[in-house]
Amino acid sequence: MFLIKTWRQAAFGAFGYLNFTKNGFIEHSKNFKPEDMQACVDGKNCIVTGANSGIGYATAEGLASRGATVYMVCRSKERGEAALSAIRSKTGNQNVHLEVCDLSSVNEIKSFASRISSNDMPVHILVNNAGLLENKRVTTSEGFELSFAVNVLGTYAMTELMLPLLEKAAPDARVITVSSGGMYTVPLTTDLQFSNEKFDGVEQYARNKRVQVALTEKCAETYKNKGIGFYTMHPGWADTPGVATSLPSFSERFAGKLRTSEEGADTIIWLALQPKEKLVSGGFYFDRAEAAKHLKFSATAGSHSMIDSIVNSLRSMAALPS
Repeated sequence: MFLIKTWRQAAFGAFGYLNFTKNGFIEHSKNFKPEDMQACVDGKNCIVTGANSGIGYATAEGLASRGATVYMVCRSKERGEAALSAIRSKTGNQNVHLEVCDLSSVNEIKSFASRISSNDMPVHILVNNAGLLENKRVTTSEGFELSFAVNVLGTYAMTELMLPLLEKAAPDARVITVSSGGMYTVPLTTDLQFSNEKFDGVEQYARNKRVQVALTEKCAETYKNKGIGFYTMHPGWADTPGVATSLPSFSERFAGKLRTSEEGADTIIWLALQPKEKLVSGGFYFDRAEAAKHLKFSATAGSHSMIDSIVNSLRSMAALPS
């Protein structure tokens, strides 16, 4: 096990340095097609979680600039209002709205879903961007480990509760979940809250991101006849407030080599704009292309067979009907 974990870390580090940095984006962008980003999304309703800064903000701005009606879901009312004002001013799009919701709370997510559902509007694009890397174990008021609560349980609950509104936008509805290449370093595990060993925030984050990828596969299979596409993506290593706070040594070591928030959000926007015929539901995307979900010789692929058990656990934790 030690050798496999060492290999995963080494392979991820080398692969990441070559591909996930700003230089990787510049190299990969040579194959981008400008026309892919020229589609208009006038009249489409988009929900972006964690939208007050970083990649979420860049995503909300990118969608608003293309005419979408955007609902920014933010934990902080103050920071959310500042971001809302900035996006409206910059894009000239006044159809950008703020919804205050703590994504670590299933109860708050249910309240948000109830408010949005009362409008009876179709949701064309749900971007599950809100994420957290907490280096110390923190337990939420609902009794869940904080990183798991935001990255996994909150994302799962949001997606499930938005399904009726996404179905209203079928066959063009899509769910885009912002994962991370960090998931390459770990297999799927049923120890969702890191209860069986000493807490490691970086590894827990990687585990969370692996769950997101496996969950998206499962959603694509389970809801394949509902006209909804499900996708995960890796933004690369971006210079965001979250990275600076959670991984200060990493941020310092790669100063000047990290991607901008806009570069990190590029593939999210791309996934939102492409005809669904070009995309693979359940797929994992990086720099506008489908990417592998497992590194060679990393022994992580077989672990995805655990996903049914994990879904049952999440549904129970979120107290969602069967």
